[in-house]
Amino acid sequence: MTSRRQVLTQSAAILGAASTGLILPARAQNAKIRVGLMLPYTGTFTQLGVACDNGFRMALEEKGNKLGGREIEYFKVDDESEPAKGVENANKLVQRDKVDVIIGTVHSGVQMGIHKVARETGVLSIIPNAGMHAATRALCAPNVFRTSFTNSQPTRALGKVMVDKGHKKAVWITWKYAAGDEAGEGFKEGYLAAGGTIVKELGLPFPNVEFQALLTEIASIKPDAVACFFSGGGASKFIRDYAAAGLAGKIPLYGSGFLTEGLLDDELAPSAQGIVTTLHYSASLASKRNDAFRLAYAKMFKMQPDVYAVQGYDAGQLLIQGATAVNGDLSNKKALYAAMENAVVDSPRGKWTMSKAHNPVQDIYLRVVKGKENVVQGIAAKALADSGAGCKLG
Repeated sequence: MTSRRQVLTQSAAILGAASTGLILPARAQNAKIRVGLMLPYTGTFTQLGVACDNGFRMALEEKGNKLGGREIEYFKVDDESEPAKGVENANKLVQRDKVDVIIGTVHSGVQMGIHKVARETGVLSIIPNAGMHAATRALCAPNVFRTSFTNSQPTRALGKVMVDKGHKKAVWITWKYAAGDEAGEGFKEGYLAAGGTIVKELGLPFPNVEFQALLTEIASIKPDAVACFFSGGGASKFIRDYAAAGLAGKIPLYGSGFLTEGLLDDELAPSAQGIVTTLHYSASLASKRNDAFRLAYAKMFKMQPDVYAVQGYDAGQLLIQGATAVNGDLSNKKALYAAMENAVVDSPRGKWTMSKAHNPVQDIYLRVVKGKENVVQGIAAKALADSGAGCKLG
């Protein structure tokens, strides 16, 4: 909403310009676009936050660090992956720094804080990672877009893959928390629809990594396969413990791609061989677009990009398309949102579009661990969309 002071200021600017024969747009196009980056720059998810930041900045660097012809000013807040500070930190960017857009974040709990502020203030919000369902389902909003995934998208694609390989009876295992629950929802939908049966669901509190008792139970159940959702250090521990329990050669292990993404170092790789995962990206994707992206990223940041860097890069690409459509005037929200809703993002993961609920409609790749790579075997699900259940955007 435009304040009376803004109206008077803009009117004076137009009248002054008219006296010199020049009519300026109501929004000064020489003002910098203020971009807020709210990501984890310390703590457990530091690597993920930095990758999102790097990818986003790289996309804008490719366009001369301008959005719709306007210069950019960055404002950073370390969200520390601390949900309790989510609202406070988002409000700092909106109220103190007057940002035009917030890019964030990784942790779904923190994202709920950003989401609350975005819904209340109307600030443009682009999510480069956090996969919680609410943001693009029941609590969707016209000013909130996601460039990553919902927690259930990667695991939704696992079901048919497993049944096609003859694995009709499976155990599902994960942490008992929101992301684990939502990943489990996706797996159930896909697996049951394909004709599979989940013989047991196992879980342990997040971030507990004492897996031995559950692995003993799996060995006694003797399912055709195990499907899971774990990530980060917990995923590494689960993979090592699974192999140490003698299950790796007996009961095939499947998972959301975060099970092995970015973790296949010299220590873990021997235990991870043959693990099959589904995800919307792999470093091994054979395409000119991915090759060019990876080369440019490595040159710019002296490190290799992962899925988080791709998601950040695509957040930048999406914002660029929107800003270009409105010539940098992000206050033209109707046209801005329409451009972002209709965007076709030429991503290193492959081209994707935006769902009506503002979540990527994207290919989910079938990957298998060979050596220290998640090697793409094909497409597990083509143009997979999240349900967007409960989303009403008019």
